Amino acid sequence: MITTPLVNALDLIATFAFALVGARVAAAKGLDYGGIFLVAAVASLTGGTFRNVFLGQRPPWILHAWLFAAVLLALIATIAAKTVKPVGRFMLSLDTLGLAVATVSSANYAISYGAGFIGGLVLAVLGAVLGGLLRDLFCQVEPVLLHRETIGTSCLAGALLYLTLQRFSFNSAICTISSGALVIAVRELSIYFDWDLPRLTHGK
Repeated sequence: MITTPLVNALDLIATFAFALVGARVAAAKGLDYGGIFLVAAVASLTGGTFRNVFLGQRPPWILHAWLFAAVLLALIATIAAKTVKPVGRFMLSLDTLGLAVATVSSANYAISYGAGFIGGLVLAVLGAVLGGLLRDLFCQVEPVLLHRETIGTSCLAGALLYLTLQRFSFNSAICTISSGALVIAVRELSIYFDWDLPRLTHGK
């Protein structure tokens, strides 16, 4: 399993990545500074909060108030950029990095507190995608999770690999790097090739 200092570092990276994307989405929708900060906080802290609550633990932002520094930094960066353009390719890549980190961190956290394989899988995906889902709902845009870019599929694949490798007692570094890389690869390929999951079509 990943050591606690590394988990904290990963959580900080994911928090900043999700917060910055959330802040940009909020800015593009014309929200004021308070609204931008709220969306950034929801986007970056909700997944870890629900993950911990389901495991009977306190939310990470209660244990580590410095996570709010990442949200504040995202707000400052967004204001300093003075742009309300929609999220571009760089921000999508940053969001993908956040997904990879959050998936691995959440999977590790779940099994560290006694979750089984299926429970760890659910919590890993939930910890990675819930913030982005609520971000889009708050900003009244169609949730990306539900219609394109295979976000959930990317996180599911990474979580499956991580938990499987852990089950067979692979080295933590191998579990972390390979699983995170798989999340990034699936998401980036889905964006590049415009892959989507199948969907029902309207009848005549």
